[in-house]
Amino acid sequence: MHDWQTVGSLGAGQLRAQLKRDGIVFRAGPWIVRLQSDDSDFAELFRWMYFEAPLATSEACADITLELRRKHGLRRVIRPQIELKTDREELLPFTPFPADHAFALFEWGMNWCMAISGHTRFMLHAAVLERYGRCLILPAAPGSGKSTLCAALAVSGWRLFSDEFGLIRIDDLGVVPMPRPIALKNDSIEIIRRFAPSAEFGPVFPKTRKGDVAHMRPSDAAVRAMDVEGQPAWIVFPTWQAGAATRIEAFPRGRSFLKLTGNSFNYMLLGADGFRTAAALASCCDCYTLQYSELPEAVEVIDQITRSPMRANEKSDVQR
Repeated sequence: MHDWQTVGSLGAGQLRAQLKRDGIVFRAGPWIVRLQSDDSDFAELFRWMYFEAPLATSEACADITLELRRKHGLRRVIRPQIELKTDREELLPFTPFPADHAFALFEWGMNWCMAISGHTRFMLHAAVLERYGRCLILPAAPGSGKSTLCAALAVSGWRLFSDEFGLIRIDDLGVVPMPRPIALKNDSIEIIRRFAPSAEFGPVFPKTRKGDVAHMRPSDAAVRAMDVEGQPAWIVFPTWQAGAATRIEAFPRGRSFLKLTGNSFNYMLLGADGFRTAAALASCCDCYTLQYSELPEAVEVIDQITRSPMRANEKSDVQR
């Protein structure tokens, strides 16, 4: 357990005031984030979602700077909007959002900043979870059911590392946690609510560019353990397909290497380090593909392969 103060250690009023003035500095895994906002509703939701996130000192050198501000003029009262500013504003791809979508804008903005700035590690577009020190990596393109499966596993005995970023150290393949809210979209929101009625959700943000979006709060235990790393053990490439039978199959390491490079944010940028890291990752893990439509069955077959590891050059008959 960390010894630092947390976001939740600030009272609600204190946090609102501090965000409006100089902002706060907090840790999101290996990143240090400086955040300012004049939106009181955002401050309340942020405090709840990031309650256990460690605070850094105000003098800390921030990796990411984010500022959420209500638009002035008519947009403050007529269909209010909020805009995001960063220290990389010339590259920022986000236009103003409806003011009541501030938290969704914050999450997407932080993801974008992380994706363009985290190049001291091999970065995958992947969900990552850990059990007994060993990590399950779920690389996938958007729409593959990655975050839905991640959310289900996070309430089924796995520790959440991230639903968005697989952070792999180049020198020793250590997997770095970054537990944050899990973004779920459209039907996935209700699917996880049915699967895990005790899961804690923020509000649904309707009609975003990605449809209806809601965020599942990470467990306090996962956030408190953000400094406890893991080692890669399994790579599963998931695909959700309506009506499909649940089927998990061993996947050759050579093809796994190619899929890892295709799901990396910075493979090309890292050059030889990216090649070596992706190759080593594929070599040290049991690799699989997973097709599923029924979430409980997907969780069950993942439980089977991670309790009885099978090398990726063997044929799998685990299916439902």
